[in-house]
Amino acid sequence: MELAAATNENLANLSNTLIYSAMAVYTLAFFAYITEWLFGSRSKVGRTAAALTAGEDTGRAPAVTVQKAGGTAVLERPKVVTRAAAGARDVPDGPGAHGGDVQGDLYGRIAVSLTVLAFLIEFAGVLARALSVQRAPWGNMYEFNLTFSTVAVGVYLGLLALKKNIRWLGLPLVTSVLLDLGLAVTVLYTASDQLVPALHSYWLYIHVSTAIFCGAVFYVGAVGTILYLFKDSYESKLAAGGRPGRFATSVLERLPASASLDKFSYRVNAAVFPLWTFTIIAGAIWAGDAWGRYWGWDPKETWSFITWVAYACYLHARATAGWKGRKAAYIALIAFACWLFNYYGVNIFVSGKHSYADVG
Repeated sequence: MELAAATNENLANLSNTLIYSAMAVYTLAFFAYITEWLFGSRSKVGRTAAALTAGEDTGRAPAVTVQKAGGTAVLERPKVVTRAAAGARDVPDGPGAHGGDVQGDLYGRIAVSLTVLAFLIEFAGVLARALSVQRAPWGNMYEFNLTFSTVAVGVYLGLLALKKNIRWLGLPLVTSVLLDLGLAVTVLYTASDQLVPALHSYWLYIHVSTAIFCGAVFYVGAVGTILYLFKDSYESKLAAGGRPGRFATSVLERLPASASLDKFSYRVNAAVFPLWTFTIIAGAIWAGDAWGRYWGWDPKETWSFITWVAYACYLHARATAGWKGRKAAYIALIAFACWLFNYYGVNIFVSGKHSYADVG
């Protein structure tokens, strides 16, 4: 008995060490992503993009001077063509964070490699935590945070493995993962312990695992939506003859077009929405087994349903002509805010049957 307790304690300590090690590697990845963006801002692609958008007050693009034998020829810079109608702009996708710079691309690849290493270390930390308590590592907010950030990074790496052009997601993802883990190891940390009786069910593996996965995918969709709003404003300003600042030009010119970002966000949210529906149904079935009723409007149940309604409204708005584009994007962000409140706000500030998720 004492040997088993000592083994579990050692595994718990190992888990903590691995989590801190993962944070260190994520920090290195963060700086590598930053370096990729910095090199990209100085690239030939970035300078060309700046030249194309640095027209005169009349909105005309600057001329190009070409040296020729025996004289100098002046050519007109081709005009950047955009269309103001939502979703109808003829704008190509940007080259990515590296901006076509070889060194920038190298640092981007290093950043992805470090992200993979950090993911594996963090996964090992979550696994060690599970072995230390001999159950699924989802019994409190600390464990949920660890697993959530691991799955979010796994979703990102999985999309990269599928050859999706989403390396632009790396910097905001790693930044938020570091914040999430920092919150977990300081404010939310809870020592290894056993589950309360209500959680002793195989539904824990079904309901909570799907909730974590849905949250990770919703997060990826939310980042895409935020970037879409920035890129759409940037394209609209260009279409109106405006001159965005150099920083905005350097960053936003390298992102995919707003139409591509909008499509990406819609696809990931639409793909995971049926699973979120299943998560709520599974939770109701579990509640029937644990508490003798399927639905009782507990705060967690209520906000899960509100989140479901918000995402359903987004998907409906996205398919409605008058609500496509920015209006639908705002609904998507409201829906993700509902998901965040359902986890953090309800667990910390609201009492209910789901208040077993210890904090601190």
